[in-house]
Amino acid sequence: MTQSERQRPEIVVGLVATPPDHPARVAARLAAELARRLTERVSADVQWTVREGWGDVAPRRDGGAEALLDDLARRRADDKWDVAICLTDLPLHAERVPLVAQTSGRRQVAMISLPALGLHQMRAARAAVPDLINQLLTDATDHRVPPAEMTDRIPAVRRVIGGADAGERRYLASGLIGRARLVTGMVRANRPGRALLGLSKLLVGAFGTAAFALTTDTIWQMGDALGGLRLTVIMLLGLAALVVWLIVAHGLWEKPSRETPNELARLFNLGTILTLTLATALSYVVLFVGTLLVGALLIDTSVLTQVLQRPVNASDYLTLAWITSSLATVGGAIGSGLENEETVRAAAYGYHPQPSGWRDEKGREQSSSGR
Repeated sequence: MTQSERQRPEIVVGLVATPPDHPARVAARLAAELARRLTERVSADVQWTVREGWGDVAPRRDGGAEALLDDLARRRADDKWDVAICLTDLPLHAERVPLVAQTSGRRQVAMISLPALGLHQMRAARAAVPDLINQLLTDATDHRVPPAEMTDRIPAVRRVIGGADAGERRYLASGLIGRARLVTGMVRANRPGRALLGLSKLLVGAFGTAAFALTTDTIWQMGDALGGLRLTVIMLLGLAALVVWLIVAHGLWEKPSRETPNELARLFNLGTILTLTLATALSYVVLFVGTLLVGALLIDTSVLTQVLQRPVNASDYLTLAWITSSLATVGGAIGSGLENEETVRAAAYGYHPQPSGWRDEKGREQSSSGR
């Protein structure tokens, strides 16, 4: 540490992620650059120290932002941080619209709901966190970054409510667009790619079903007889049946309770359905391409012409792959029953498996209380 650094006052910023999954990844990337951004955006006359933390912050689903801020304030006091920011993947609401962020000058804490930021959560968090910290450190007579500027820097924020004197502010999204951004942000936080990779046995089962179906000329004739509309309906029914099977077989449906209000349970279930729908749709594309290649290699044009009793072209192989993939998708549901339970349950938005050996920055092993 240089002489000038020792002379500068130190401000310790606590950056808390809850639960320790997607928010922790965002927090880890943000923590690596936050001190530099605070120097550039807030003050170069301060030595900024950023502490990462995890733990029992806001384990309750029913308390909303206020409970989260209360828990965060206790954590800030215990760890002797000057200010604390919490990144959470809980979808929060205020005045019937998504809540993007909230600050509490009295408690010297703030929170950001990552799903409300939409798809580009890391970029939005980079822009929002320095401004929120500045608000917490600025008194009512010296507004270096007016709250209204958040609406310019963060597309998700549409209006700010709360008194400047009290330092209690809520940054709200718009109605329809804000809800759409919240839902897409939930799917983003739920990592559909993880669900797709986790359903490997489903794809194996579907490929086995498709390989068997390709050897029967009845499927060839069915594909030739069915039109595009009926083939589309069969595909959609197959995908819907698979999503329903995954939810029922693995207990992914979130039921309202004292800890999970109705609105939150609906959002959790919507996030789960959309995540699984996207994952199964991507798996269908993989299955379709694989089936098309196998069909083109195994089924000679002359054999297909003899069965269909007419000249064939590339569209007939596409149709054959289409109907075979749709029927095999249902067969893949059997394979999904063989998946690792925790891998499949990770697609449920309300489920949060505890990372092995997860500890906070003091080395204390942490428990996971779910989202």
